[in-house]
Amino acid sequence: MLTIWLGLRARPQWVGGLVAVYITGAYWFTASTSFANPAVTLARAATNTFSGIRPADVPGFLLAELVGSAIATVFALWLCRVPNRTPANQEKAARPLGAGRAREP
Repeated sequence: MLTIWLGLRARPQWVGGLVAVYITGAYWFTASTSFANPAVTLARAATNTFSGIRPADVPGFLLAELVGSAIATVFALWLCRVPNRTPANQEKAARPLGAGRAREP
């Protein structure tokens, strides 16, 4: 989620590529082989391959994915918060850098 939220903020046209690179890296370089979303978790519960999980473990994985998504969303909102837009602050922000700043406390 953090990749998506911050990608949308910085370069919306790159979000698809950013997610693909993240998933590829997470699949190749992590032990979990990237449990990317709940649908993948359910599919892995139905397989007997090296990346499969026990059906009894699915609720724990789903809960962890939901909690992780919520934390990533809150963190992204905090990182991308909009500064205070009061009239006094907007006036200061509209001035060129250095213009009248020396006299301000």
